Amino acid sequence: MRLQGSRVSACSLWRFSKSSRLLIAAATAFSLSAPALAQSQEEAARSFSSSGLWASEIRDYASESLNNEQGLSVAAVPLNGPGIDQYVNADQLMNPGSIMKLVTTYAALELLGPNHHWNTDFLTDGQMVGDTLEGNLYVRFGGDPKLTLERLWGTLRELKDMGINRISGDLVLDGSYFQVDGGFPHFEDNGNNPYAPFLVEPSAYLTNLNLLHFQVRADERGTQAWTTPNLGEVTIDNRVTAVPEGPCPSRRDFKWQPVFHDDQRVTVQVTGELPQGCRTTTYMSLLPHDHYAASTIRTVLSEMGIIVSGGDRFEQAPEDLRLVMRTTSPDLVTMVRDINKWSSNVMARQMLLAIGAEVRQDSDNDDRVAGIRAIYDWLEKKGVNTAGMVIDNGSGLTRHGRITARHGARILQHAWESRYASDLMASLPIIAMDGTMARRLRNTGMDGEGRIKTGTLADVRSIAGFTRDDRNTTWAIVGMVNNNPAWNGQAVLDRVLYSLHFRPPVGTSLSQSPADGSGPSIQ
Repeated sequence: MRLQGSRVSACSLWRFSKSSRLLIAAATAFSLSAPALAQSQEEAARSFSSSGLWASEIRDYASESLNNEQGLSVAAVPLNGPGIDQYVNADQLMNPGSIMKLVTTYAALELLGPNHHWNTDFLTDGQMVGDTLEGNLYVRFGGDPKLTLERLWGTLRELKDMGINRISGDLVLDGSYFQVDGGFPHFEDNGNNPYAPFLVEPSAYLTNLNLLHFQVRADERGTQAWTTPNLGEVTIDNRVTAVPEGPCPSRRDFKWQPVFHDDQRVTVQVTGELPQGCRTTTYMSLLPHDHYAASTIRTVLSEMGIIVSGGDRFEQAPEDLRLVMRTTSPDLVTMVRDINKWSSNVMARQMLLAIGAEVRQDSDNDDRVAGIRAIYDWLEKKGVNTAGMVIDNGSGLTRHGRITARHGARILQHAWESRYASDLMASLPIIAMDGTMARRLRNTGMDGEGRIKTGTLADVRSIAGFTRDDRNTTWAIVGMVNNNPAWNGQAVLDRVLYSLHFRPPVGTSLSQSPADGSGPSIQ
């Protein structure tokens, strides 16, 4: 059975295997003769020794690859079968990168519930007369992490289906759902591209991830350029020249340069050469959240033939408005899957704010702070020592985030026993199959044998999740590389996963390492 099977059956069957082994072990213990017991103890001793060898080999490989004995931190804990806990520099605080998303999403499953949804309401203070909505159209945002262009189109289409062709008043947007005092901590490592999709900050106004999709295609007529959504504030200065048919170039061969004007309009200049029959594409975030949302809504309405006569306003909507339409997000489980499979920074940070908004106290003025406090309290109640842990923004896109491998493994142990274990596990990339693990450990015999969240920053590589060895024992694994440079870190962490699968440090109850990490662990 592979991990990609039924969400429920994966956990239940593994736990059944554990129970079966325990029953067999108990029955066998009574039938052991003295020589057999001595042999069992000898085998346990050999297992203990081999477990120490496993950790030593991982340490030596990391030291050689990274030229730094302290650059790797690992915690590996067996969950449902034989094995000896392994700790390599496990109490060293490290930058986890995107594996911090596991903490945020697991917390969200338990604190908000798997069926949590976000609503975006369209309301009015007017009346429908003929083909006109006589009044203002209000949009009350609810912090939806995934208010896509498609969902927006489907919802606004209802106005057209009701026979409305004109809105006589203003478009009023209410983004007061979140309280964020001073915004999110700024991330400077942007690769000289401050408009990159992964840098989009969370916002109650978040619409279509605040992204513009630019495309240029070449054919016998030359080149054509456009953007989706087609916002009036954004103009393309297309300087791409068409050349004869040939291999399609990399996106890196094209330069996209935005020019910002005083009236909040943006001109994007694109240069390069494009063979006929080819296209190039990029995503950029260029407008503030509120103006992007307003412009996108106006654009969708205009494409449907609905004209908004008034201007744009950004203020809190009155309570006595009449509901016209509502779009409800997919459930939280779906959001968690999107976050972890593809490591969405903006959705993870949006999730942290959602937690904060739900637990906000009267004295709170920052949902990020409230969300972090809620996660710390939740972890402490589970017995997880959060000393030194820094969540920062919930996504791992930060230089300030800190966690130890032991912290992480302990959290994964709790996740394994959680009622939402199957939901969390189903959200993680599958080794050699999908998400951020699609191209890793291919052709190694490990396809489908683990569900692993990855993390990548400059000088940071990390993994966290669940993997299974060739004896069908499932392990909680956390590995972090903090090293300058860290480009060898992925190979080191892949070696950890490979070795844990094919050469697991197994043992019996006679050879289990102490809970404090002494014994065969490396500190």
